[in-house]
Amino acid sequence: MERPPAAAGALASRPVQAPEVWIVDDDRSIRFVLAAALRDARLAVREFGDAAAVRAALRDARPALLLTDVRMPGEDGLGLLAKLHAQGIGPVIVMSAYTDVATTAAAYRAGAVDYLAKPFDLDHAVDVVRRALSEQPAAPAAPPAPPAHALLGESAPMREVFRLIGRVAASDLNVLVTGETGTGKELVARALHEESARRGQPFVALNTAAIPSELLESELFGHEAGAFTGAARRVAGRFEQAEGGTLFLDEIGDMPLALQTRLLRVLAGGEFYRVGGRELIRGNVRIVAATHQDLDARVAAGQFRADLKHRLDVVRIELPPLRARRADIPLLARHFLAAAAQELKLPPKRFSRAALKALEQRDFPGNVRELENLCRRLAVIARSAEIQTAELGSSPASSAAGDWTAALHDWAGQALSRGEADIHARAREALDRTLLEAALAAHGGHRQHAAAALGVGRNTLTRKLGASRKRS
Repeated sequence: MERPPAAAGALASRPVQAPEVWIVDDDRSIRFVLAAALRDARLAVREFGDAAAVRAALRDARPALLLTDVRMPGEDGLGLLAKLHAQGIGPVIVMSAYTDVATTAAAYRAGAVDYLAKPFDLDHAVDVVRRALSEQPAAPAAPPAPPAHALLGESAPMREVFRLIGRVAASDLNVLVTGETGTGKELVARALHEESARRGQPFVALNTAAIPSELLESELFGHEAGAFTGAARRVAGRFEQAEGGTLFLDEIGDMPLALQTRLLRVLAGGEFYRVGGRELIRGNVRIVAATHQDLDARVAAGQFRADLKHRLDVVRIELPPLRARRADIPLLARHFLAAAAQELKLPPKRFSRAALKALEQRDFPGNVRELENLCRRLAVIARSAEIQTAELGSSPASSAAGDWTAALHDWAGQALSRGEADIHARAREALDRTLLEAALAAHGGHRQHAAAALGVGRNTLTRKLGASRKRS
């Protein structure tokens, strides 16, 4: 009896087994909606409420991919992730509502291939799962567990910054941190250091714009005794001080061209001489540079070497200005207010809901630094335990938008009506002091930049600032 010819056709039409994705989360609603989205994408799904249930299931099956929450009853997601990675089970994607630097970096170190910040878009989550199933990249080696950081934020732009820090911290790649003055570029550099294998070694920071150009070479590379007038002994430079660790070069865009050439040779060969020295020194230092300037524009203008930019700009982390992450303002304001009270040994204060809402509407041209300074001031001068909107003072944006000359006219009229004398000198002193303070705040205390913004010389600014302080 002949075999029916349909047998071959039956084999050919047997459905292909869909990859099985496991979801581990103690929140039933998260599991439900995510599982539904993945099934709509033609993926097989199994759901688990805790790590113990996953370990039991692993005795009989292996997932093509696993998504796990971080904070769950019993063993947390990072512990489960580490064990799965050690057994070669993966890829694993971590999900969490806690998107601080330490948690994000710990997930990548433990072997996660991606990180979904809750609440997430379901379409994005499905795309992340599909990409992980197709790529399945190798997980990085795990350095020691890191401490917590003061780099705060829950907004989408900051979550992306945290993700990038988590991905690149374990490498030795040079990083360029860009962003406006006051956005926290040094905090990013410190986070990169603390999340790396170099965390037990020195972190050395140098503001290249704050050192006179004739002394900057010695600051970077050190000098021998007698190398120049006043060099009485050998001094190690920042490169030697940072040996084995991280050297943070802030305001790198202001570095003189001649010194850029010297720095380029060090980055290319890893070797340098002290000023006035003949001993060749080989360094093992990771470079993190930062600038608030547009380096591409400075390269085009011939003010910055293109080859040095390429050496520094291997990975770029761009910090958003505070006005682009307004959702973080309440979190930051509460943090700074509490920190100021603790540091200054003052009774704790809190913002009213209306005050926090008002802060969210401000542009904060000085960014996080400006918000921190405002909170420190309020910790001292606010009269009650709850800070109200009226105590915030006028916003720089709203003040600039108004006609300040009209306010000056009113003040002068009232002073004259009272018979007050020397109002011209008093107004001029107040104007100088206000402009100086505003320019210094906008440029992070950098006098040369503040003077340039005001259109005066640095010596003039220093003299006026000294005179203002004597009068006050």
